Amino acid sequence: MPVTVAGAAGLKDHANQPVGASDWQEMTLDRIRAFAGATDDHQWIHVDEERIAKESPFGAPIAHGYLTLSLVAGNFFRLITLEGMKMVINYGTNKVRFPTPLKAGDRYRLAMEFGEVTEKGGGWLEAVFNARIEVEGQDKPACAAECVYRFLPE
Repeated sequence: MPVTVAGAAGLKDHANQPVGASDWQEMTLDRIRAFAGATDDHQWIHVDEERIAKESPFGAPIAHGYLTLSLVAGNFFRLITLEGMKMVINYGTNKVRFPTPLKAGDRYRLAMEFGEVTEKGGGWLEAVFNARIEVEGQDKPACAAECVYRFLPE
């Protein structure tokens, strides 16, 4: 169930609190190939099944790191419902790591906590979210990132 954030006061009230985790989803080879096509990153560890079978230490095609990071944005609004906001923008990341590969066929989810919330002027608020793309059955996440969003309350 999504966490509801109501306006500036609601955003500040949620600072340094857990958000939760999304439902499990499957990473598919088709999605990895589509990302390779969109970014022109066709490195063999992502798309060459024959070579992967012979040479890869991962044993399966792996999602690009930036594909894995992009899963945060796609799942963000599955975890948070906003009320009283004119706009929210993805402002960037402070720190990103890819501790374990996300392989084709793996199930993943976004787990997230609110971090600090600060005023940025002009009515904007900035919130840092500690995000993890978790892989079912793995101790380490496929991605751990400090994601920065800016919110403009109504």
